[in-house]
Amino acid sequence: MDYIYGIHSVLEALDAGRTIDRIYIKNPRSEVAQRARQLGIPLQVVPQQKLDSITRRNHQGVIAMMSAIDYMPLENLVPMLFDDGVLPLFLVLDGITDVRNFGAIARTAECCGVNAIIIPTKGSVSVGADAIKTSAGALSHIPVCRVESLVDAAAYLRQSGCQLVCATEKSSVNYTTADYTVPTAIVMGAEGTGISPKILDMADVRAAIPMFGHIGSLNVSVAAGVMLYEVVRQRLDGNLEVI
Repeated sequence: MDYIYGIHSVLEALDAGRTIDRIYIKNPRSEVAQRARQLGIPLQVVPQQKLDSITRRNHQGVIAMMSAIDYMPLENLVPMLFDDGVLPLFLVLDGITDVRNFGAIARTAECCGVNAIIIPTKGSVSVGADAIKTSAGALSHIPVCRVESLVDAAAYLRQSGCQLVCATEKSSVNYTTADYTVPTAIVMGAEGTGISPKILDMADVRAAIPMFGHIGSLNVSVAAGVMLYEVVRQRLDGNLEVI
């Protein structure tokens, strides 16, 4: 992942609106830290040794890791899709931190015509070169929206007319019985922790993928593929535009 270092260089990048994935910083009260918080850029306070392990140059206690993509503001994308007459399909990823899983999910999402992947600024994978490579380049084609609050983003999608479908094994509703021929946002949670309770409480549908073996859950990238291709199947059967 590319990076820039030094107080003035990072401040200039922030003021210029460069897409920064996260900032490693030694002093959480510095001007850089305050500016990053205002812009909603993930900030990680780290010791000198962490910064020195990235570069031995004069970093002045701050290094900004640059994003491999430009993030799309969700509040700009949603109205644009509806204005263009698109039947939206969003994929919301709650707590996905594994780069390989994320890349695999993005590859499937792009193939299925997902209009955007939505991730939180904190507790999520970084969209760097490894993610781009694992996605087979899909992340260069599908918009990614990074939001400060995934709960607020989910609420916004519902208010905009999208149903919220949460994939969870803690449901008796078979995922194939949900109606995906309407504007839809599918939420996938991290393996182990699942979807956050606040988002689950907002769900219009809690959908489960049936399991018949001894293992109680699928890898999240596989589960996302199962869910997304059910959307594709229903929309094709209804002669609806997938993209």
